[in-house]
Amino acid sequence: MSEKLAIIGSGPAGLTAAIYAARAFLEPLVFVGPEFGGQIAITTEVENYPGFPNGLQGPELTTAMREQAEKFGARIVEETIDQVDLSKRPFKLTSSNGTYEVDSLIIATGASPRRLGVPGEDQFIGRGVSYCATCDGFFFRNKEIIVVGGGDSAFQEGLFLTKFGSRVRIVHRRDEFRAGATLLRRAKDNPKIEFVTNSVIDRIDGNGKVKEVLLRNVKTGEKTTTPVEGVFVFVGHVPNTQLFKGQLAMDHEGYLTVNQHLHTNVPGVFAAGEAHDNWFKQAITSAGFGCMAAMEAEKFLADSQ
Repeated sequence: MSEKLAIIGSGPAGLTAAIYAARAFLEPLVFVGPEFGGQIAITTEVENYPGFPNGLQGPELTTAMREQAEKFGARIVEETIDQVDLSKRPFKLTSSNGTYEVDSLIIATGASPRRLGVPGEDQFIGRGVSYCATCDGFFFRNKEIIVVGGGDSAFQEGLFLTKFGSRVRIVHRRDEFRAGATLLRRAKDNPKIEFVTNSVIDRIDGNGKVKEVLLRNVKTGEKTTTPVEGVFVFVGHVPNTQLFKGQLAMDHEGYLTVNQHLHTNVPGVFAAGEAHDNWFKQAITSAGFGCMAAMEAEKFLADSQ
């Protein structure tokens, strides 16, 4: 006998979907994958999620969401789905522990920020290394900040960070930026922003928190040590959708294609959060998408009986 609904993913999108689906008596299976909580679980301080005026830790938020989902009957499965067959209903989901059959599916696998892949980066995540200015910019008031990247995101986030940092250096490996003309002009007109072109970060160093980075000029090979307390990386995101290639429609970057009600091209399969959202990328918007997907899944199951 097949299950009514499965949810793949355990960030704000997946867990909110689980809460709504469980309250609708769908008893969803929630496959949490290798990293419970998604990106927000590696965020040390969350101060912009409604209802928590004093802020909270990222893991606290996702743990509370999990408890709430389980309270209403969601079943958390500590497994990673590594194969799917969406060619017909019931859909088949396979993990190392076996195969599950489900009548509907919500994909909330999120996206992962591209990393620099340099020594010290992983060590200082949440301690000076960040991939979200909106999440963490507030903690770098009057501090030296480096932004890595040359596109619109790097410039948008760099301009945002000037509200907090004493200086924002935008480091880019080329001598020309890909950001749009308006963003370029605004950045050049901002006295807090400096540009470091033809350069990359070779290493991030610190003692408990980031203290400095080693910059290398890609043309001359010259290396310089630069004191800094915040390193914000904006070199793109990679949606965690490889599992669905060839079965679900997606754009050239791998983000799932959905309609306004979060339906994918396969009836009964929905997407929520950063698996399809390559614009807002916030915990609160992902939670909203999770709510929407669960409501649509409930409607789909009711109409297909």
